[in-house]
Amino acid sequence: MEEVLNLGILSLIPAVLAIVLSFVTRNTVISLMIACISGTLLAGQGLMGFPTLLKTSLGSTSFSWVMLLNTFIGILVAFFQKTGAIQGFAQYIQDKQLSRRAIQLVAWVLGMFVYFSDSFSPLFVGTTMRSISDKAKISREKLSYIADSGAAPVSVLVPITGWAAYLSGLAIGVGAIVTQEDATQLFIKAMPFNFYALITVAFVGLVAGGVIKDFGPMKKAEERAINEGKVIRDGANPLIGKELTDMEAYPGIKQKVFLNFVLPVIMIVVIAVGTYVTLKSAKTMEAFLFVIIFMGISMFIQGIPFKEIMDTATDGIKGAIPAVIILALAYSINSLSKTMGTANYIISVSEGFLTPQLLPAIIFIISAIMAFSTGSSWGTFAICMPIALPLAFNFTGGVVTTLVVASFSAVAGGGVFGDHCSPLSDTTILASTGAAADHIDHVKTQIPYALICGGIALIAYLIIGFTSM
Repeated sequence: MEEVLNLGILSLIPAVLAIVLSFVTRNTVISLMIACISGTLLAGQGLMGFPTLLKTSLGSTSFSWVMLLNTFIGILVAFFQKTGAIQGFAQYIQDKQLSRRAIQLVAWVLGMFVYFSDSFSPLFVGTTMRSISDKAKISREKLSYIADSGAAPVSVLVPITGWAAYLSGLAIGVGAIVTQEDATQLFIKAMPFNFYALITVAFVGLVAGGVIKDFGPMKKAEERAINEGKVIRDGANPLIGKELTDMEAYPGIKQKVFLNFVLPVIMIVVIAVGTYVTLKSAKTMEAFLFVIIFMGISMFIQGIPFKEIMDTATDGIKGAIPAVIILALAYSINSLSKTMGTANYIISVSEGFLTPQLLPAIIFIISAIMAFSTGSSWGTFAICMPIALPLAFNFTGGVVTTLVVASFSAVAGGGVFGDHCSPLSDTTILASTGAAADHIDHVKTQIPYALICGGIALIAYLIIGFTSM
């Protein structure tokens, strides 16, 4: 077990440095590297601290999972393009002559369709809708916002996802939550109180449908796309390899949208949901591997040479590398924050003003700050849930009341809220990758929308806190 230091306010420096430099330099990789090196020096790990941090942080099951998932998605997207499937789907949508508004709504609905994985959803929506939205002069910032803010909020609301299993699992053994059934019931009861997730899903739909007009940096991005035809700003650095953005379909191949696009997606959904129901664990990464093998065989039968299939898979891996590099450094920052005691410091600062009335709101804020600082909503859940629930049960005498349910949902919603605002977040990075948007441009345009949803959620938790006791 790695020793956790108690560096107080100094523990915030790596995360703050990474976030500030990302916005100032617009270079996320360099910013994260500087933050990691600074943090290892502050932690007294010397000049070899950074390479040691990389080895320990990236040698974990969680990073391997997200890296492999991202890589497999890159291969699958390359296969979709090489078979002409995405181009065929795009043509189908274009033949319907949908308006900009309708295309944005299709992207929103598509994200909810693949709700089972917050990692797959933003990548899938971005890559599927990118060529269609480009033709409709929808900015990449707007597409990445719809893909990002329509992913994690849905995953955290539905009781048959990895998120649900993880969150409910953290509650077992606390207060009146004794069994997995108790924990699942708590998750279901908490769904109506997960205000940030509910508000965000609705907000994305209202923005996509044009009911809420764009404002702030997003309005400027949309005006640039509409008036100048530039879906990304001059000088932007799209977070995706050119191998995926510039790939053409194999010459002469017949576009079979169902076989090469719809069926593989259905297979992924069925395998992910089916394994969750039968094994209590959604085997998402395994589903992608199975579908890649299926598509590789299918492409060969359709007449694409084996060498071309392997070259396409290699291009898919290359296209995923920019995101994998940032994910690796983001995981390293998260690991460094744990070692330096960042979470303990944030919690210790807030302990003095916790009351039953303020508890859900304070938990929501702390979870958001922690997720923003570390870029990890799941890491935030693991730290905050074992603190929030015992506090809530202490105030209710060990009984599951509205205060307990609201506190549970505040951890879930706060983690997603902070995640949406953080340039260090893996889902935010994946949304930039899927839409081929400049990562910092995506973060800057999404933050104002996330802050509005977060502000409304905070008011709702204050009302719950003062009316539930």
